[in-house]
Amino acid sequence: MKALTAALTAAALLMAGSALASEDLVKKNACIGCHDMSAKKVGPTWKDIAAKHKGGKVEELAAKIVSGGKGVYGKIPMPPQPKAQADSAAIAKWILSL
Repeated sequence: MKALTAALTAAALLMAGSALASEDLVKKNACIGCHDMSAKKVGPTWKDIAAKHKGGKVEELAAKIVSGGKGVYGKIPMPPQPKAQADSAAIAKWILSL
């Protein structure tokens, strides 16, 4: 029983650490200027993005982060984010996990 409890605790800490790291990445890359977890800002919420891309591939969303897009969530386009290239896969994975 102790081993099971220890394993579950370790798994929870790893997942929490991953979420915190990804939240740090969206702050580092200034994504929070236009996006939020639950409140629509200039762009859609993280949860809306996750819902729209449910079952999608990390690589596809990561590419969309870097290249930008328009017309998917309304009239306001998302400008390309080339500086986020190194972090785009981790950010996309985090979004898709929501």
